[in-house]
Order: sequence, then structure tokens, then C-alpha cells
Amino acid sequence: MDAVERPTFETSAAMEVYQYVERHGTAARHRVREAVDLSPESFEETLTHLLSKGYIEDDGGTLTLALDVGSVEQHTTNGLTYTIRPARNDDFEGLVQTIRNVSSDGTYVVAESVAEQLLYEDAVTRHNTVESRVFFVATVDGEVIGWCHLDIPQLDKLRETAQLTVGVREEQRGQGIGSQLMDRGLDWARANGYRKLYNSVPAITENAMVFLEEHGWHTEGIRRNHYTVDGEQVDEVMMAYTFD
Repeated sequence: MDAVERPTFETSAAMEVYQYVERHGTAARHRVREAVDLSPESFEETLTHLLSKGYIEDDGGTLTLALDVGSVEQHTTNGLTYTIRPARNDDFEGLVQTIRNVSSDGTYVVAESVAEQLLYEDAVTRHNTVESRVFFVATVDGEVIGWCHLDIPQLDKLRETAQLTVGVREEQRGQGIGSQLMDRGLDWARANGYRKLYNSVPAITENAMVFLEEHGWHTEGIRRNHYTVDGEQVDEVMMAYTFD
């Protein structure tokens, strides 16, 4: 199933099973059946239907969302080999730690909110009738060192735009990893028909604004005194990337 495809359900049982798996990220088959209170026969029939539609995958009894957001890529720069791929649920702790590491100085406010949302929902990927959330991660020896996140509303009037955040741990910067993550997010959005991405940064984060501008982003507007950082009021710079 594509992340831009809005899931539809033919029965209430199918919706309940899907929603349970979607909210929990992964779930054991027997836990799902107990939670939705279906007979073994009805549960198997419902699960078979969701598997056939490509909504859910069954990995040895563990159910996960079946989202197709791309392949695994390997890059080498200055002797450093890293992988960029779609995030998995077992990346959860490393992903949260990386976002918190990057936003620890208190200036990447949007990223902070992404980390808090992850912790609140306790799942990497979300995909329902209201919103979708897609992550790409950069890893070195299996450890998450960077991310690109797209927050995708499912409301028809907003389905051609998405919010993007991107970041790399400080010790791995200067290797082009952030640029590769950015390109991966842009390529995915372009391939899926989006016309604009947006991001917001405090005006004091000059390096972040330069990075975005170098990748084709432009300033759309400024909200005065929108943030409070270290007790000081700071403007919000609203930036966007528009596809040709």
C-alpha cells in the first residue's frame, strides 16, 4: 500500500483490526484478535482480506503496516559507508534519540514536536484516514544517525502538501548525509504527486536556513515573535519547496 493511498474498509471488523495494528506499529496476531474480540474464524477471514489488499503484512505471527515507501540505498563518502532506507518500527528508540540529539539546543522546534509525537503515539509509521507519517533514516552499522520525516495530511484540500523535517547528528555532519536524506524526501514527494513541502525554523537558526536555501527552498513568510527560545521571543521563518 502506498502512503498516499487512503485506506478503506468493507467491514467494521477489518477497520478494527487495521486500526489496532496501525496504532501500535506492530502487534502479535493473538493480541490483535483478543483486542478486537473476534472469533478465530472471523479474525482469520478478516486478516486474510487485509493481507490480500496489501494493508497489513504478517511476519511469522507479527502484524505490521504494509507501506511501500521505497528501497534501501547505500552511500560512501570519505570512507564512511551509510545506508538510507525507510524507517522500521525497530528504529523507534534510535530515531527518537537522534531527533532529540539534533534538537537539543532548543532551536529546531518542529523536530522537537515530531519527537514528542513519536513518544506519545509509540509508533514510527502512521497511516490512517486522517494523516500519514513517513520516515527515512540514515544508519551506520545499524545505528540511526539521521532522518527525513514527511507529515502527510489525508484531508483532500491538503493532500498535495506535506511538512518535511530533516536532521543529522552533529558528529556525522559534513559528509553530505543531510543532503542525501533531503533528496530522498524530495524524490518521494515528487514521485507521489506533491506540489509543495513546507518547514518552519526560528530566525536564529541561520545554518538551517542556508541549508534549506541551498536545496531550493525559499521563504514564504515570517511570523513575528512566534517562538520563545531561552526566554527570548524569536521570529518563525516559514519556508517552502515548490515542485516545478
